[in-house]
Amino acid sequence: MDPKTKIILDYFEQINQIPRCSKDEQQLAIWLATWAKNNGFNTKSDSAGNLVVDIPASKGFESAPTVILQGHMDMVCEKRPDTRHNFKTDPIRHIISGDWLHADGTSLGADNGIALALAMALVSDASVRHPKLELLFTVDEETGLSGANQLDDKMITGRILINIDSEEEGVFTVGCAGGIDTKIELSINQIPVEEYDTLVRISVSGLCGGHSGIDINRGRANANKLLSRILSKALEQIKLRVISFTGGSAHNAIARDAEAFVTVKPDQLSSFKQIVANLEKKIEAEYAFVENELKIEVAVITDTSAQMNSADDVQTRKIVDLLTALPHGVNRMSVETPGLVDTSSNLATVSFLNKGLHILSSQRSVFTSRMGEISQQVASVARLAGASVKTDSAYPAWQPKMDSDLLRRCKETYRNLFKSKPVVEIIHAGLECAVIGDKYPDMDMISIGPTMKNPHSPDECLYIPSIPKLWQFMAMLLASFIMRPHQTGG
Repeated sequence: MDPKTKIILDYFEQINQIPRCSKDEQQLAIWLATWAKNNGFNTKSDSAGNLVVDIPASKGFESAPTVILQGHMDMVCEKRPDTRHNFKTDPIRHIISGDWLHADGTSLGADNGIALALAMALVSDASVRHPKLELLFTVDEETGLSGANQLDDKMITGRILINIDSEEEGVFTVGCAGGIDTKIELSINQIPVEEYDTLVRISVSGLCGGHSGIDINRGRANANKLLSRILSKALEQIKLRVISFTGGSAHNAIARDAEAFVTVKPDQLSSFKQIVANLEKKIEAEYAFVENELKIEVAVITDTSAQMNSADDVQTRKIVDLLTALPHGVNRMSVETPGLVDTSSNLATVSFLNKGLHILSSQRSVFTSRMGEISQQVASVARLAGASVKTDSAYPAWQPKMDSDLLRRCKETYRNLFKSKPVVEIIHAGLECAVIGDKYPDMDMISIGPTMKNPHSPDECLYIPSIPKLWQFMAMLLASFIMRPHQTGG
């Protein structure tokens, strides 16, 4: 393994020893601040928990503009159902398979721990020549960019920002979609389960899942949608009542697993099983080229000692109809940029809590107006079912600036180094550049990163050979600021 790659991965492994699910980054922030102090770097933090590490300029770079290297501390904590991992206490275990690094049954956290590791390695290497740097490590990116939203105005002085949160080496991201969360609550007046009803657990599992922005156009199944589809089909032929429905894990992840507990009449149990079996064959055929590990299971629960309640017939129909009607997937493809998703919606999480059905749906669009339109569509469906609706965690789209000096510098550096042209793109996922650019309109920004696959899922993996290429690019890019200094900056 290349020595530079080993240093970066060593830092990354140290980072992954520390629990850092969204909103639980305090331990990592303390560890990073300690690392900075031990290396003689000053730090500052704001009330949200964002951290900035100030790195002095290399000799001869004192007059160059300040450059911000930016990444986020939190990760999406996803695991396989059979993995006994506690994200609050257990370290992420690294496994190398050929050229790929992945975790043991959990998400890897390369999104975005690898950004922190790369920044730390760059500033720890005396051979890397650079202008004054500000390492901006934000919190709570994955649940709605709230760390960047709460960034204190005095935390950063630079006006050139390199976000290290993209997922393909050799691709420069210059724009992204905005996003908004729609929270739905449907009150449920539960009634006691009838004495002789049969209790059944039905589950959908083994789906690919993935990032609700990057993977939304790949035809992957959503467990919440499949389960509601099954229950809707069953309600056409038999009587059932819903006791609970739980699915999905995060607003920006496509639901991999979902389960419901329902009651059926004993004489209709075999019919229910047959309905599920017939529909399972059709679903398997529909997703034959996408979902290789799809499982739909029905299990009769014999231990019914605890007193249970269910929704009545009318409310059961409301629950199932609402989940069936809520949109999921691509709403519109871009006309201007072929292959780019313009607008989408993700039926992210479903749960029963305090006698209510709680649903989180997230919408994205490269146009703020269309994001509002699809969010209103979701809200309208919910209100028709008698549910209450609230929107939250909105962030703007990042509009590209194709005449950016930083983009020009990056393209020239990449061509000179690798003798090939980089790809310049706009993505459907959200990036903190959108929020930071909204706060600082004069900020010149770009997003880069190593090659990753399947972020926000237990299949997340990092392509190791992309790391030294990113290192070389970053080192040459930072050094370029003395050869042709930027004329503006902080």
